[in-house]
Amino acid sequence: MRGDQADRIEAAGRFLFEAHRAKNSFAALPPQVVPQSVAEAYAVQDFFVALRSDECGPVTGYKIALTTPQMQRMVGLNEPISGAILESTVQRAPAFVRAADFGRLLVEFEIALELGDDLPAADAPFTRERVSRAVESAMPAFEIADDRNADYKNLSQHALLLVADNAWNEGAVLGDPIRNWRGIDLATVRGRATINGVEVGEGRGGDSMGHPLEALVWLANHLAKQGKGLLIGNIVLTGSLVTSKFVKAGDRVGFDAGALGRIGLEVT
Repeated sequence: MRGDQADRIEAAGRFLFEAHRAKNSFAALPPQVVPQSVAEAYAVQDFFVALRSDECGPVTGYKIALTTPQMQRMVGLNEPISGAILESTVQRAPAFVRAADFGRLLVEFEIALELGDDLPAADAPFTRERVSRAVESAMPAFEIADDRNADYKNLSQHALLLVADNAWNEGAVLGDPIRNWRGIDLATVRGRATINGVEVGEGRGGDSMGHPLEALVWLANHLAKQGKGLLIGNIVLTGSLVTSKFVKAGDRVGFDAGALGRIGLEVT
């Protein structure tokens, strides 16, 4: 990596780190540090995540976003994107989060997979059969995200910034792990989302790239291109079955994922 490119990546990562600490709104990077490619945007993400890991612990998993063509078109990309999940941001349900800790809090409703074996970059390309053997358990999950009051009308102008900004991930809330998940058709799992007891959306496991395992295949191959692997114990959020929901203090959020169980989240 050339010196000027490395300097630009470091400056962009530090800019994002300071913007999060100050709870600044999601906004364009200074022109001189804007990523010039998707690969450079992921390099900024890596630097940003490394800075945050000093407070939040090591990477313990990944999220997948933009799992539908419609969402990809909205932000001007042609494939999903990934973000890292840091250790201290993961909770087990029932859980709570403070709305005041975020610029604008988002919750997503997902099927999470926990790995019982490594998926090293050297083994790529991965197949569905290969990643399936590595999955130890499945469970319902919330993704905790913060769009920092982003202007969605202009989001397509900042697609690489969304990548660099760790795909807005701020953590996860996990349900009880189901280790006999192979007896469940994850593609047909019906997920129902509620806020304060009122249903606000539903979807099925197959809504995310056709099957949660296909989402895992994409992630494993995507990371391998960056020289990264998935490790035993990593959690993967495979994409929301329901559109993202804005929540506020006082809200009680629920997610019923059928055979995978139910989870709850309180926003204080």
